Amino acid sequence: MRIGDLATASGLTTKTIRFYEQAGLLPEPPRTPAGYRDYTGDATNRLAFIRDAQGAGLTLAEIRSVLALRDGGESPCGHVTELISQHLADIERRLAELRKTRTALRELAQRASRTNPDTCGENGICTILSPH
Repeated sequence: MRIGDLATASGLTTKTIRFYEQAGLLPEPPRTPAGYRDYTGDATNRLAFIRDAQGAGLTLAEIRSVLALRDGGESPCGHVTELISQHLADIERRLAELRKTRTALRELAQRASRTNPDTCGENGICTILSPH
């Protein structure tokens, strides 16, 4: 199958498919005598996997590592499980940081609602952010 057909089948652009080849996510296919790329049906499945993995938050490097395991004949499920656990832990940390930031911003919003803009900068730049 030519790259245009693969793009249609996968819902990706030909540029994206070429990028995935250059990034080592999609093996370079054999070429026809005329020099066109000649993909097999497996390429469609691989591109769907890449899209799904990106949707789950995996980076291209992480996806490449999963594909390398599979290409090497190993089951990548244990590795995928570990990657998912790492991403979940990262999301939990970021959510905790966002909750703290939300609390701080709510306090600043309350201070701003009580601040007179005409006298705000008398003892500094802005007493909303620096009440000293």
